[in-house]
Amino acid sequence: MSVFQKLKASIGIGAAKVDTVLQNPEQVQGGVIEGAIHIIGGDVDQQVDAISLKLCTEIKVETDEGVSYERFVLSEMHVQDPFVIGAGDSQEVPFEMELHEETPVTVLNARKNKSFVWLETSLDIDFALGPKDRDPLQIRPLPVVEKVLSMIEESGFKMVKADVEKGHLRGRNFASQSGCYQEIEFKSSGLLTSKEVELSFIVEGEQVHCLAEIDRRFGLRGDEYHSFSLAHDASDNEVVAAVQSILPL
Repeated sequence: MSVFQKLKASIGIGAAKVDTVLQNPEQVQGGVIEGAIHIIGGDVDQQVDAISLKLCTEIKVETDEGVSYERFVLSEMHVQDPFVIGAGDSQEVPFEMELHEETPVTVLNARKNKSFVWLETSLDIDFALGPKDRDPLQIRPLPVVEKVLSMIEESGFKMVKADVEKGHLRGRNFASQSGCYQEIEFKSSGLLTSKEVELSFIVEGEQVHCLAEIDRRFGLRGDEYHSFSLAHDASDNEVVAAVQSILPL
């Protein structure tokens, strides 16, 4: 094993490679992602100190200088003790990772959907450029959330935008924890009035909380905030009552 080979591996040439294969890249918030991490040795033996899995999203950051988008790590886990991957060897490491409850929903029919979630796999190798792999995830809304979204659309609103913003939310009896939150924006236009509704959902155990910001344009009242909570197995009548509380006639 030459010094030149080691030097090349340290900058990623002829180094170990990593490829994560997911069994279920489509899941709901709080669900479990399963898969296997495939590691293929390079031209030299390399000490791998850790395999890291990071659940990431892209967040919108607003400052005085303008708007920017940044990678945000929702959660992270290590799946293997230190080991040596030999030159030309291969190893497969199975894993299960529970998704953070505040993972943004990406499967939405918004006209402008800027909600993205991915799993980032990296090998921690001393004095070397650690190989990485990035796998997109499709996050579906929980059934009760999907019912809320469908009922709002059936009320004449169109989903126009979805993104993830930096910060925290606080409702009547709940608060977000992750450091980011998703906003799903709906619009409804009438002859004399135009309404906007922005919804943010926070999953907490067996409940889903929702904070709604309601903007009644050209009306007598300005923005209003309403919040409600529903169990995962809420009845249709309970969902209807919740939606009517944020979309009064």
